[in-house]
Amino acid sequence: MKKKLSLMLCLCIMALTLAACGSADPQDVDYGGMSYSDLQSSAQNLVTSIAAFSEEELSAAIETNEQYAKQYAKQYGREYTEAEAVISLLQSWLDTTSDVGTFVGLGEFSIDKTSDTVTVDQIVNFSERDVDVTFVYEYNYLTEEIEMTDATADIVYTLGEKLEKAALNTLMGMGTVFCVLILISLIIYCFKFISKVGAPKKETAKTEATKAPAVETVNENLTDDLELVAVISAAIAASEGTSTDSFVVRSIHRR
Repeated sequence: MKKKLSLMLCLCIMALTLAACGSADPQDVDYGGMSYSDLQSSAQNLVTSIAAFSEEELSAAIETNEQYAKQYAKQYGREYTEAEAVISLLQSWLDTTSDVGTFVGLGEFSIDKTSDTVTVDQIVNFSERDVDVTFVYEYNYLTEEIEMTDATADIVYTLGEKLEKAALNTLMGMGTVFCVLILISLIIYCFKFISKVGAPKKETAKTEATKAPAVETVNENLTDDLELVAVISAAIAASEGTSTDSFVVRSIHRR
């Protein structure tokens, strides 16, 4: 019993230790050479600048970054990941913020670090709906620093909207499956009609073969009949003592 209690106590201590390690203040963590405040300032300054742009200015910024990324790739032989990430952010911002109202301000900021990847989330408040801007940083072993590899802007949905969207996706998936099953059933059902297309011809051929049996033709040998008649006539004449001239021979028709 004492061993069990000591084992349970050790497990509790280990759990508390892990919880304490995992609850470290994110502002004191080193993010690949950048601090919490560095990442926050970078994200908020970029979002504030983008929010001040008009659609025409955003389109021009996308074109400028695309040209710069092509020149960089041509000169250095590799992609400029930060420029590609900014292009992705600008494009998704145009697509997302068209129906969210006017810009109000910045909301909650958070950082999540997993191994060599750092994910930064900045909530942007609009008059009708909030937007979540996500920055993804990955550690570059050549420069020994983190660099931005992706950035997107997505609408923040409420729990009810998420559940409704999940239900619609489920219904659409189930409907698609049922439609496919019905189509397969119809195809299988039509197989029996396809197999009967050539059946009447075969049955007609069999009926004709049954109704028209082979007819055997019998060729009468008239020479043998005449000889038989002569022999019978001679026998009758000999028995009666008369001449065969008065006999009339008629042909026998065989059926």
